[in-house]
Amino acid sequence: MTHGFENPMNRRSMLKTLGAGLGLAGAGTLAGVTPVLGAGTFKVTLQLGWLASNGILGEVAADKLGYFAEEGLELDIVPGGPNIDGVASVASGRANLGSISSSPSLMLARSAGIPVKCIAAGYQQHPFTYFSLDRNPVRTPQDLIGKKVATNGTARILLRALLAKNGITEDQVEVSVMGSDMNPLLTGQVDVVTGWKTNVNALSVLGEGRVDMTLWDAGVQLYANPYYVTDQTMADHPEQVTAMIRAIARGWGWVHENPEQAVDILVERFPNMNRDSEMKAVGMAIAYSFNENTAKSGWGVMTRENWQTQIDTYDALGQFAKGAPKVDDVMTLDVLERTAAERPVYG
Repeated sequence: MTHGFENPMNRRSMLKTLGAGLGLAGAGTLAGVTPVLGAGTFKVTLQLGWLASNGILGEVAADKLGYFAEEGLELDIVPGGPNIDGVASVASGRANLGSISSSPSLMLARSAGIPVKCIAAGYQQHPFTYFSLDRNPVRTPQDLIGKKVATNGTARILLRALLAKNGITEDQVEVSVMGSDMNPLLTGQVDVVTGWKTNVNALSVLGEGRVDMTLWDAGVQLYANPYYVTDQTMADHPEQVTAMIRAIARGWGWVHENPEQAVDILVERFPNMNRDSEMKAVGMAIAYSFNENTAKSGWGVMTRENWQTQIDTYDALGQFAKGAPKVDDVMTLDVLERTAAERPVYG
């Protein structure tokens, strides 16, 4: 179960897909809402940025336990993948709620004129990690100097940000593009590979000699699994958007207290997942979802300051072709404030 990293740079394909979908806008379908499924039921179409994974344990649990139904909602989960542009799907109205791997995708979309806005952060810290072996370890950013690093093509910008944050020039590191195969590290072709720490299956081949350096600890502090909607959905259906986050938050609170049962629910809904691997990963998923920030302010919390720092980092790297977006166009705290009493405060 490989958790990919959406291509935050592929503006051309995003806008092409969006353009086709926006042909429906004249018919009033931009918000992508189908409110009539029964007496007062509102359909939530959750578009994932990648394949279904342990990152949606809370959503699946909330649906199984009836939390969405209690809010008058019906949940449909639409997996993403390497050829699916999740942001464009939400912006065009095919889905009315999105969850994407990484926060920069939303900053870049907004800069490109796509009207989507983050409403909650699923993971408080990004699990993206640089993996090496103890025979040639990379424990700090400075250890990358002179090393061969294999990373996903769409994640090269993360490496650029990491190097810039730590005062390392790009010519001091040799970079190659990889897929999900970890063998180049095992065979010594490269010194470092990248991926999500929650991908237990993919990482198992590295064994006990694995050394981890997370992107977060290296100074690039992004949110993972952020939830987002269009401006129009937010304006037209604020109560339903609030109910979506309230149901998901309750689901994640239940996962925190019932991790093994949560895995059973996840595997029941997605039988292609391996239960043993998911049991090994569920603790990490919970740890990324709850920390000292959620202990104080509840699941899903995020700050304007963190978002502004992310925007400034990407702006310094010249990633916004149309100029850096305003932080209040990229995110809003309104939904979190409206759900403050219901969001679990574990940490």
